[in-house]
Amino acid sequence: MRNHHSGTGAPRNSNVLISGAGIAGPALAHWLIRYGFTVTVVERAPALRPGGQAVDFKGATHQTVLSRMGILDDVRRLRTGGTDQEIVDADGRLLALMPGEFTGGDLEIARGDLAKLLHERTAPACAYVFGDSITSLTETPAGVHVTFERSAPRTFDLVVGADGIHSNVRRLAFGPESEFVRFLGHYYALVDVEGDFGPIPRIYNEPGRMVAVGGPKAPAFFVFASEQLDYDRYDTARQRDILARVYAGMGWQTPAVMSAVSRSREVYLDSISQVGIDRYSSGRVVLLGDSAYGNTLGGFGTGLAVVGAYVLAGELAAAGGEHRVAFAEYERQIRPYAKIAKNGNAGPFLAPGSPARLRMRNWMFRYRFLLGLMMKMADKFATDIELRSY
Repeated sequence: MRNHHSGTGAPRNSNVLISGAGIAGPALAHWLIRYGFTVTVVERAPALRPGGQAVDFKGATHQTVLSRMGILDDVRRLRTGGTDQEIVDADGRLLALMPGEFTGGDLEIARGDLAKLLHERTAPACAYVFGDSITSLTETPAGVHVTFERSAPRTFDLVVGADGIHSNVRRLAFGPESEFVRFLGHYYALVDVEGDFGPIPRIYNEPGRMVAVGGPKAPAFFVFASEQLDYDRYDTARQRDILARVYAGMGWQTPAVMSAVSRSREVYLDSISQVGIDRYSSGRVVLLGDSAYGNTLGGFGTGLAVVGAYVLAGELAAAGGEHRVAFAEYERQIRPYAKIAKNGNAGPFLAPGSPARLRMRNWMFRYRFLLGLMMKMADKFATDIELRSY
C-alpha cells in the first residue's frame, strides 16, 4: 500500500490499536490504512451494533471529508432523508412541526448503516477484535504494553481511545470518568420497539419528559430530566425499569409505547453529558470523538468524529508517525472546532422543564426566520475549520 507521508517504507510508530468500532474508530482506521499504518480495532460489543438513531452531517466541511474518504455517494445512497416530525398534544393534535432539515442536517443516515459501511471498507485491511476490552495500558520505551480481557497481551506503538463518552482508554490513561465527564441533568434512551404507532414521526412532551415514536431517529426515543442515576449500562432490565418509572402516568400513546418497551430486547439508556479534558493525548495514547469532546446530543458528534479522524490520521502521516508532533497539531486544530460540543445541550430543548418553556420551544418552529437563524449558526459551527490536504 502506498504511503502518503514523506520518505519511503512504513511510517514510524506504525502499529496502532484503536479501542471502539463505532464511527470514530473505523473512520480513523480508514485513513491510517491508506497511509501505511497497521491497525487493530478492539470492540467490547460482540458484533457491530445495527440500527440505532439517525446521525447527520452538516455543511461543506463534513461532506468534503466524506468525499475524500470516498464514501459520500454511499452515504447518500443509504440516507434516511430527514423526516418532518409532528409535535402533538395529549389528544394527538398538531402543536408544531419540527422540519426534517432541522433534525437531519444535509445528510442523515442510520448510525448502524454508517458503522457497517465503515467496517466493510476497513475490515479487509485491518484486524477487528470483537467481544474484548483493554484491561491495562503501560507505556514502555518500546511502545504501549496492552493487556486484554480475553486476548493475549501485546505491545503497540500508539493507542487511540475512540470508545465513546464512557471511554475505557481515557479511564486507564488519564484517570476516572468523574474527573472529565459532567452530567448535564438529562438522560436519553433509544429502544427498538415493535408496534404500529402511525406512519408519521410524532413527539409528545410533558414538562421534563419527551417521548418520540417512529421515523429514523429510532423506533422509540426518550429524553427526560433527572438527578444523576446509578445503574449498570449493560443491565437492560434495570434500564427498562428506569424508563417504566419515569414514564408512568404520562399521557398520549405513552402507555402503549411503554408496553412495547417492556417486550423489547435491547434498551440503550445514557446520560447527556459533557467531556472536559485539558489535553487529548498522554504519551502514546490519544483520544478521538466522544471520548475527548462528546456527547451533548446536539447533533454534531458524528461530524466531529469523522473530521477528527481525518485530522488525526493526516497529522500522523504528515509527521511520519512522530506522535508528539502529530498529537499536538491534531489538538491545535480540533480543540477550537470541538467547542460546539461545549455549547450544545439538547436536553432542555427536547424536554423543556415547564409548560412555558414547552410553549416557547414549539413557538420557535412556527417562525421560520428563527429556525433559519439557528440552522445558519449550526452550519457556521460545522464549517469552522480549515481542512488541510494531507
